[in-house]
This record gives sequence, C-alpha cells and structure tokens, in this order.
Amino acid sequence: MTSTLPKIHQTMLEQVQNKVAADQRFLALLAGGSYLHGGFDAHSDLDLVIVVNGSDYDAVMKTRKEFAASIGSLLAAFTGEHVGEPRLLICLYGPDLSGPADPTALLHVDLKFVTLHGLGDMVETPAIVWSRDTRAETAIAQANVRWPNMPPGWFEDRFWIWVHYGATKLARGELYEAMGMLGFLREQVLGPLVHARGGRPQRGIRRVEEASPEWAVRLRATVPDHSADAVLASLKAAIAIYRELREPAGIASPAEAPVTAFIGNL
Repeated sequence: MTSTLPKIHQTMLEQVQNKVAADQRFLALLAGGSYLHGGFDAHSDLDLVIVVNGSDYDAVMKTRKEFAASIGSLLAAFTGEHVGEPRLLICLYGPDLSGPADPTALLHVDLKFVTLHGLGDMVETPAIVWSRDTRAETAIAQANVRWPNMPPGWFEDRFWIWVHYGATKLARGELYEAMGMLGFLREQVLGPLVHARGGRPQRGIRRVEEASPEWAVRLRATVPDHSADAVLASLKAAIAIYRELREPAGIASPAEAPVTAFIGNL
C-alpha cells in the first residue's frame, strides 16, 4: 500500500516507522483511515496508531510530543480530548518532508498511542505497517471491530432539539450561531444518514460530494448566506432533507410538530 502514497506521506511514514522500530518501548505501527480505504491525495492526513508496551505507556504518554518532534519539523500539536480521544496527538508538520521544490507543503498526522489491550475495540481493522512480533497481529484478529453507526431513533431524538436550537438563534438575530448549527446538522445528522442510505459507514459529511453527488447537490440548500431569510430557508431545507432520509424508518418524534410550527412563525 505504501508504494501508492504521495511522496510527502511516504517519507513521513518511513520516518515514523524507523523511529518506532528503533525504540524498544514500541511493539507495532498501524495505519488506518485513507491508508485503508484509498483516495489518498496531497491533502490527506496520515492516521497512525503506535502500540506501546504496557509497562512503558505512562512514560510514553508524558513525552509523546517530544517523540512527535523527533520525527520531523513539528509545527504544532495538541491532544484529542475534544473528540473524546485523549490518547490521540494531532500534529502538523512542516515542508521539509517534500524538499525544496514545494516549500508550502504541510502534513497533518494523527498519532494515537495505545497498548495491546487498547486494540480490543476498534472502528476499523488497521493495516500493520511494522511489528516487532506477532502480538499486535493477534490482538487485531481478536478485536471487536465496529463502526459506531447510530440507529434511526438516535437521530430522531436529537434532530428536532438541534433544529429548534438553531431556530432560536435565528429568532434572536444571531445569524452566525444559526449558520453554525446548520453546519452541525450536516455533520451530525444529514451526512451520516446520506452515507447510511448508500450502505456506507456514517462518517459525518466526509467525501459526500464523491460518494453521493446527488445528495451533495441537495445539501447546498442548507448552506445559507448571512441573511435571516437565507438562514430560515436553509433550516426548512434541512428539515425537508431529513424527513426524506428518515422516511424508511417510519418514525416521528412528538417534538416535530411544535418545532416546525415554531419555525413557521419566524
């Protein structure tokens, strides 16, 4: 798989592999995301998992930014609590990876540090880039691998509350807040349901333009300009699209009628 990577990704992957292999605290280097699913281009992230010896884990976690800095020209890094993943270090690397021909090239790399036990539950089966022995392979073979798809009722319970929240921001004249809520609805509800309609994992709004171009065109109606009329029209469009995506489930919340009446009075 690595032979198909863009040069900047290939170079980084080799540098990470060399660092991991040279450190006895590390058991394996795994890769997920686009490395598994394809679609790599110059703007893709590298999603890497570093498997750490259990007895060394605390020490590694305390010095993981130093480890990240040792790989290349680290520009910035922060941990992933905002996505519920404190084991994750989100890194941005500078242009030295691509050489002098492209001094503006940057690379986003996610480094997640786990123990063998941490491989027990995963959203996808990672590729083994390098392994010190067979323990990581065994752990992956025994893992519970499940993408966290949500059932229709999960969306129904939330959608009308979120729509109402956006509508109250519109009523107050907080247009940027309301526009932000429309983006949130695309990410958390409409995008996942579009992917589900296509039989794909509910990966937010990721790559919906290429996976479901017809729905991508329809979702344009949920992207307003900065005016009250446009935001109101986009909220109504979001409701119409949601109802169509929800239809096969045959469910309806008691909140639907009063929320739509509230929006109708704006």
